[in-house]
Amino acid sequence: MKSYRKELWFQVPTRREFVHITPQVEECIRESGITNGLVLVNAMHITASVFINDNEYGLHHDYEKWLETLAPHAPIQQYRHNDTGEDNADAHLKRQIMGREVVVAITDGHLDFGTWERIFYGEFDGRRRKRVLVKIIGE
Repeated sequence: MKSYRKELWFQVPTRREFVHITPQVEECIRESGITNGLVLVNAMHITASVFINDNEYGLHHDYEKWLETLAPHAPIQQYRHNDTGEDNADAHLKRQIMGREVVVAITDGHLDFGTWERIFYGEFDGRRRKRVLVKIIGE
């Protein structure tokens, strides 16, 4: 059994953004030399997310609208968390909805995905540097 660990760093210029990170995760798998096992990919910040879905612009637009309906940014006074001087309570809620991490099987050196599945980093309180952990275990 081998293990591999790498941090991916992101700094998006906007408050919210979805970043397709499947290629970076695939590169980590190549670097690890692990051909059969599991990869964990998780956001290491409480206002960011990692999730799996389709790499389709319309869907990402729909996520934006849906998340803003469920946890609107403004007015910031609606959230007790923001009483501390923060303005990112909505980002914490959006992260909770979208999830912290994904685990994907690795088979024959490749992500064992369904047809349209891809991995995304979801940023909900951007404009600062944040990291994603990639941890691979296997043979």
